Amino acid sequence: MPTLMISISGIRGIVGDGFDPEVIVRSTAAYADFCGNGKIVLGSDGRISGKMVRNIVVGTLTAKGNDVIDIGICPTPTVLFNVKHLNAAGGIQISASHNPNEWNALKLLNSNGEFLSPEENIKFLQMMDDATRNFAPWNRLGKVIDYNKGLVNHINAVISMNYVDAEKIKRKKFKVLLDCVNGAGAYSMPKLLKKLGCKVIELNCEKNGVFPRLPEPIPENLTETFEAVKKHKADIGIVVDPDVDRLVLITEEGEPFGEENTITLAVKHILSKAKGNVVVNLSTTRAIDDVAKEFGCKVFRTPVGEANVVKKMKEVDAVIGGEGSGGVILPNVNFGRDALIGTAIVLQYLAKARCKMSTLKNSLPNYSIVKRKIELSNLNADAIIQKLADRYKAEKINLDDGLRIDFEDHWIHLRKSNTEPIIRLIIEAKTNALANAYADKYSDEIIN
Repeated sequence: MPTLMISISGIRGIVGDGFDPEVIVRSTAAYADFCGNGKIVLGSDGRISGKMVRNIVVGTLTAKGNDVIDIGICPTPTVLFNVKHLNAAGGIQISASHNPNEWNALKLLNSNGEFLSPEENIKFLQMMDDATRNFAPWNRLGKVIDYNKGLVNHINAVISMNYVDAEKIKRKKFKVLLDCVNGAGAYSMPKLLKKLGCKVIELNCEKNGVFPRLPEPIPENLTETFEAVKKHKADIGIVVDPDVDRLVLITEEGEPFGEENTITLAVKHILSKAKGNVVVNLSTTRAIDDVAKEFGCKVFRTPVGEANVVKKMKEVDAVIGGEGSGGVILPNVNFGRDALIGTAIVLQYLAKARCKMSTLKNSLPNYSIVKRKIELSNLNADAIIQKLADRYKAEKINLDDGLRIDFEDHWIHLRKSNTEPIIRLIIEAKTNALANAYADKYSDEIIN
């Protein structure tokens, strides 16, 4: 059965097995109709199939009469930034994020440089059926504009943020072990780090678009990177996913800093400068609540997906938001997850704290989170979620996105993935042993 996933996260699938030219044409044509007349910013995360997808997208957009501003291989947040910067009608990033080499996707943005909201996504999907019926005549075709300043615009905006003192970071001369999994980060992260005065040791920073390991930046995929941090005696290890919206950190000891700690540290830094509301998704650590309480601030939670987080951030005028997968959203620069912003904030905090990354990690609220994937195969995700909701109906339950249950000593979040044919099971408790014990317990309840 062909693999194709159409959701608020975009149009995603395996190339040649679901994510095919006909799908790309129809989706792009519908998106052009959604945007109407105007310029569309286009980027790619550099994976091998990106050129094929780009050619189809460019051909379809110009056939619809839209001009294409091609900013080349770059991070997803760079596309977001330049949609606003160039007053474009929309933007498309060709990227399947953390999915392996065989996957690709279209990430679709609105004219505000944000991912389509739930309401906008519904409107877009309603245009799919009739999208390929009308194209522009020969004398009204769009044109392609090669724009090479997109990344420069984005990096300059990050470095000049109010919350970052670039000169202070430069004086620290941090030694950074950088792993970009040969994706778009190879084109952007070394430039940012060198502008911040860092000595950069590059690992998996080849510009060939072939991921040398599974690209999701989780501990089990980063053993080589952990060793490299220790070998080179780096002050910090920085890992990004192929399209550079997720930031994962490694301590000087070659140990995971923790994906959840990335957003926790960013929230702590921003709230120390500007108190206000915080928005994170339902799968994000309780440490956010602890930090917000420290500064007398409020936390709001949303369904997973940065479009949902951004929507709530706007509603409550949040000063920062994000997701526990290493995604930092700072509205001053980008209403979307941005690893470049996260990197600058972390280096700023590290420069101010004058301590090692391991010490910084230990200063944060201490929780252990376990994330597991359960292949759907013959399982009915909705039935599983309902079964557990009925079983634990006496507890604190949230059904906004799958099922989240909060207990005194742990919480569980069970949901269907927007990007893979799996159920995600997330457990957080005070210790790793306790989190794993609960994960085993709920896994058994799901399967049996």
